[in-house]
Amino acid sequence: MARIHFNVPQFLHNLRHVRWETTLQRWSTKQAALAAVLILTVLVILFIIVETIFFGRPPINKKHQHVIEGGEGLGPKVHYGIVIDCGSSGSRVFLYFWPPHSGNPKDLLNIQQFMDSQGNPVIKKIKPGLDTFKDNPEAASDYIKPLLQFVAAHIPVDQQKETILFILATAGMRMIPEESQKAIFQNLYTEIPKMFPFVISESNLEVISGKQEGVYAWIAVNYVLHKFDHGADEHPLVAVEVPGNTNKEKRTHVRRRTVGMLDMGGGSMQIAFEITSKYNNIPKHRIAEFNLGCKNNDLDHTYRVYVTTYLGFGANEAREHYEEFLLTSNVSLTNSDMENTTFNIPFNREKTRFNVSDPCLPVGLTQEVKNTEGHIHFLHGLGDYEACSSKLVKLLNRNASIPCEQAPCSMNGVHQPMISFHNSEFYGFSEFWYTMDDVFRIGGIYNFEKFKFEAKKFCGTKWSTLQSWYEEKLYPRADENRFRFQCFKAAWMTTVLHKGLKFPPSYHMLRSVQLINHREVQWTLGALLHRTRFLPLRGMNSFETQHPPPHWVKNRYVINEYVIIFCFVIVTIAILSYLKHLRICQSKKTDKLHHVPSMSYFMVEEDQIEQGLNYVIVDHKDLEQ
Repeated sequence: MARIHFNVPQFLHNLRHVRWETTLQRWSTKQAALAAVLILTVLVILFIIVETIFFGRPPINKKHQHVIEGGEGLGPKVHYGIVIDCGSSGSRVFLYFWPPHSGNPKDLLNIQQFMDSQGNPVIKKIKPGLDTFKDNPEAASDYIKPLLQFVAAHIPVDQQKETILFILATAGMRMIPEESQKAIFQNLYTEIPKMFPFVISESNLEVISGKQEGVYAWIAVNYVLHKFDHGADEHPLVAVEVPGNTNKEKRTHVRRRTVGMLDMGGGSMQIAFEITSKYNNIPKHRIAEFNLGCKNNDLDHTYRVYVTTYLGFGANEAREHYEEFLLTSNVSLTNSDMENTTFNIPFNREKTRFNVSDPCLPVGLTQEVKNTEGHIHFLHGLGDYEACSSKLVKLLNRNASIPCEQAPCSMNGVHQPMISFHNSEFYGFSEFWYTMDDVFRIGGIYNFEKFKFEAKKFCGTKWSTLQSWYEEKLYPRADENRFRFQCFKAAWMTTVLHKGLKFPPSYHMLRSVQLINHREVQWTLGALLHRTRFLPLRGMNSFETQHPPPHWVKNRYVINEYVIIFCFVIVTIAILSYLKHLRICQSKKTDKLHHVPSMSYFMVEEDQIEQGLNYVIVDHKDLEQ
């Protein structure tokens, strides 16, 4: 391979002795203009780079788009938050953490669930529920103490005094009198600071409504899915009408499209999804409008969400209502359809026993139930999925006296705005996941035809066969109770989804999940995110103090790049216009002085050769000869 030697000192010496005036004279006007444009382009690029680095907007922090693994020794700058979910069956404590805020008002806190050294989430549950202390509120603090001791062991001692504590109660506490609620919370507010240095205020102790619980769950799902971040990044976008806009003209704001949430528990069911356009006919108690940002009028984080809780529409409550419906509807059966026998039970009261057919139980399964009068009924399973679904439709509007509050309505007279199913995505939790995956093993993307095929096959299988499968542990995720009522729950889920909520059978954008990004998603995460939304103001003030803008920079950041591009276009047009002007002038001068030589023709110096002129230097001695 040939070697090229480059002598830098020699190059600089030659560069210094270049006659730039002569070189520039040899350039054409076109070449000069091109050089000017290139130089201007380079200067514009350099100016943009300098302006962006030193005087531009603070960069958007994208740390919250990635999961930070929790563990021991996260550092002194990490903040901690504790949320206790006080439900009807018991109370669970969750520990969260987040690093310092970036200082950018567009960023939310990067809240993550704390994991122990083995990679397990720090969660602890105790029984019974907090509502059981309604007659003994003085013992509420001793009841909560084991939960706080558990999480305190994972928080550095010197950071516990800055750890925020929230105690939020749900279904069980809603059922007790308000006086009992206040007495329990007063005991917690008074006694907990004596035992732990956590940050707690009276507003941190609250019985939240079903609507709040649904909103918090919606926030948690979309937060984990990064729907509150900015930029496309393979996320579909949507133009949202600005909430609170009273002007007649339509104002929109483009951001990432959020997902809807479906959650069916044992006692109730919830649905929540964002309303992207204005609906004046939605009842106000069905809409939640909130801001997750730390500043007012933050369009990037202001959301309008439709949320509704259907009490009694959970899988277990629905089964109880269905059994009552069966027993009531069978009262008018003939004696040929019933077997009447009597037997003695305690207190010498005589009871009646009936046999009733139940299409929602597997073939051959018998279940004993009692009605309100104490009569014993034996439900005999028929294993007919289609017949079961037909009977369950009647339970969707069990209170026929309640009219539709505002058309269109879903179940029990509850208004539900139209859903754009062609571009809306939903996530189903709890019973949606268990019913699809524990037995059918088809959790994930919901497909109605595939689900119905599995449900019909399971319901039509003899109970003796299903028992043998269960005893062989072929379905490790399902217990015996799941096997008994899987047929009913499968029919109830599809009936609520398609007949109640009006989801079309062809809808394929519902995803049943238990974990998102390998994390269990709880409404407690959404509650913490919403209730700590003003904490980033500290980071923003610190950021502005450490990075004060120049005195000539306005408070509102101007998009200087567009101004520079505009100036660049104007200068380019000016150069091209000047270039055109030079061509016209040059053509006119050439026509008038076509035969006139330049002055250099007559002023030739010695040792110079002018183009078009030949001359010879003669010695004087030669002339004398």
